[in-house]
Amino acid sequence: MDGSAAPGSTSLHDPGVVGLPATEIAARVRAGELSAVEVVRAHLRHLAAADARLGAFRVVRTEAALAEAAEVDASPRRDRLPLAGVPIAVKDNVAVAGEVVTDGSRAHSPAPAPTDHPVVARLRAAGAVVVGITRVPELCLYSATDGPGTVTRNPWDTARSSAGSSGGSAAAVAAGIVPLAQGNDGMGSLRLPAAACGLVTLKPGSGVVPASIGADSWSGMAENGVLATTVADLRAGSAVLAGAEPGPPPGEGAPLRVAVSTRSPLPGVRLDAAGRAAVDAVVAELRSAGHTVVHRDPPVTAGAALGAVARWLAGADADADALGLDRSALEPRSRRHAQLGRWVRRAGLVRPGVAALFRSRMGEFFDHVDVLLTPIVTGLPLPARPWHERGLLANLTANARWAPWAAAWNLSGLPALVLPAGPGREGLPTAVQLVGPAGSETRLLWLAGELERRLPWRRHAPVFDPRDPVG
Repeated sequence: MDGSAAPGSTSLHDPGVVGLPATEIAARVRAGELSAVEVVRAHLRHLAAADARLGAFRVVRTEAALAEAAEVDASPRRDRLPLAGVPIAVKDNVAVAGEVVTDGSRAHSPAPAPTDHPVVARLRAAGAVVVGITRVPELCLYSATDGPGTVTRNPWDTARSSAGSSGGSAAAVAAGIVPLAQGNDGMGSLRLPAAACGLVTLKPGSGVVPASIGADSWSGMAENGVLATTVADLRAGSAVLAGAEPGPPPGEGAPLRVAVSTRSPLPGVRLDAAGRAAVDAVVAELRSAGHTVVHRDPPVTAGAALGAVARWLAGADADADALGLDRSALEPRSRRHAQLGRWVRRAGLVRPGVAALFRSRMGEFFDHVDVLLTPIVTGLPLPARPWHERGLLANLTANARWAPWAAAWNLSGLPALVLPAGPGREGLPTAVQLVGPAGSETRLLWLAGELERRLPWRRHAPVFDPRDPVG
C-alpha cells in the first residue's frame, strides 16, 4: 500500500455513506443528494483506518480516485450512471490504466498498464471509482492470500484467511471499505473468498463477461465477476460487467426443481456440521417457498476433477510465459507449480474433450432439475499465515481439503453463485452454492434474492462494520 490517505479523521467507523449498499450510493449520487467526491473521501478514510489490520490493498489510489470522483460529479450523464460514485476495488491481475499489474508476484514487470481491462473500463463507464488494487496470492493460484511480508486477513476473524485468490477484494468488501469489488474465479477464486467473508458473488458462465485473464484464462476456466454484500448490488455489478443495463429485480419466478447434493467430489473429505446446517436451512426455506427439493448428485467424475487440475497447473506455466516472469524469482511453491504445468502442457493433458464431455453430462443433469444446491467449503477458512513459505504439496492439500465443491463449475463453464446462509462457524459466516445450466445467471440471482429475504445475513464483519458504532 502506498500509505497515503484522504484528509480528515481516521476513525475506524465513519457513519453516513460508508457501509451503504452500492445501489443506494449510486441512487443518491445520481439524484444529487451526495457528491461522488464526498463518497470516495469517506471510504478512503475508512480504508486508512481499517486496512492496517487486514492487508487487503496493495495500492491505494487516493489522488487518482478523488480526481475520478470529481469527473463523475461533473459528468452530464451522472443521472444515468448505474454505479455513479460507487467506490470499488480491483484485483491485482487485471489492468487498471496507469497502475502496475503484479499478479501477486515480485517477478512481475514494473511497467504500468497502458489501458484498462474491459471489465474495468465497463465499471468506470458506469460511474464507479477505483480506489485501490487488492492483494492476491502469487499468480492467483492458492486459497489463501499472502506473500512475502504480507498476509491478508479475514475481517470476521483476523486469525483466519480471507481466502483466495480474490482475498483482498473480499476483505475490502466485508470490512465496508468498498461496497463492491472486482475479482475473478478460475478454481473458486470469487466463491471461496465470498464464503470465507460472508459475501455474495456470481461466477458467470462462459462468454457472459469478458475474461482475458492471464495467458488464456486458465484454458477457459477463469471468469470475471464482483463481490458484494447484497443481491441487488451483485445484480447491478454483474450487469455492468456483462455490458447490460442493470434493471429492476426479476419478478417472482415459477416454483423450481432444486437438486441438493452434499457428496464431496474429493474422496475422504467431509462437510462439517455447520456446513450441513447451512444446506439444511436453505432446503427448509426452499420447500417453504414452494420449490421442489430432490437429492441428486451431479456427475462429477474423477476425469472431470483431473481435467480441472490439469488446467490449474498449466495456467501457472502459461501465465509465467505470458507475463515474461523471471521464474527464478517466483516463490518456491509457484516455481514448482509452473514446472508441473509445463510438463502438463507438453504432455498434452489439457484436453478440450474432457470439459466438453462434462458440460454435456451436466446438460443432461439439468434436463431434470433447474438448480443444483451444494456446499462450497468443508469448514473454517485456512489460518492466516505465510502459506507461501510452505511447499506446493502443503498448499495443494490444504486447498483441496477445504474447497472441493468449486472447481467443477469452472471446468464446465456453468454459472455458480455463493451466498451466506446458516448458523455460522465459530463467529465466521457459513455459505452455500447454487449452480445452474448455461444461461441461468438471472435465475440464480432471482433465487438468491428470495433466499436473502428469507434468510437475511449481516452485511459486514462486526468489528469493522461502519454502520455499527459499537462494533
